[in-house]
Amino acid sequence: MTDQLSAAFSALADPTRRAILARLALGEASVGELAEPFDISLPAISRHLKVLEKARLIARERDAQWRRCRIEPEGLKAAADWVEQYRKFWEERLDALADFLETKKQATNQETKGSKDGKQRDRGTRRRD
Repeated sequence: MTDQLSAAFSALADPTRRAILARLALGEASVGELAEPFDISLPAISRHLKVLEKARLIARERDAQWRRCRIEPEGLKAAADWVEQYRKFWEERLDALADFLETKKQATNQETKGSKDGKQRDRGTRRRD
């Protein structure tokens, strides 16, 4: 599992590969169609596809002389699940911090209000000689 996660995150680290995945999220495409928007060679696109395939993020199939590519949702799901664990962890921590800060703020406001009321009472009860 960890090796697959490492391969997935390594593959996702490259903006060209992320753009290829974004295109494949719209539907299957040939290697040529995937290469169109990029200013790189077809062999370079093929290398990117090989990395994505090895990471199990895409699948390639031969259709006569065409090589069709499609996204593999399970490969992305493994990476998303891993990230989700940490999102929940940090969300809980940040919620606890927000609660703590709100409690401190309310306590500070109470102390400030109490000290202001005390000063006003002192001023009103002082004798002037």
